[in-house]
Amino acid sequence: MERAATVVRQTKETNIELTLGLDGGEVVVDTGVGFFDHMLTALAFYGRMDLRCTARGDLHVDGH
Repeated sequence: MERAATVVRQTKETNIELTLGLDGGEVVVDTGVGFFDHMLTALAFYGRMDLRCTARGDLHVDGH
């Protein structure tokens, strides 16, 4: 059995889609915030997780 989950969250300010698998795989992260992309990629890579995360939002306000 594959240990994975997908979560989608939409608000007025953001749209986030995240899939996390605990049995290894590909890492694809695109949040629009470079440091956050780097940290999530490193966590998934060294944790041997499958992570696919895309996030869109009002980054013109700040990287919240």
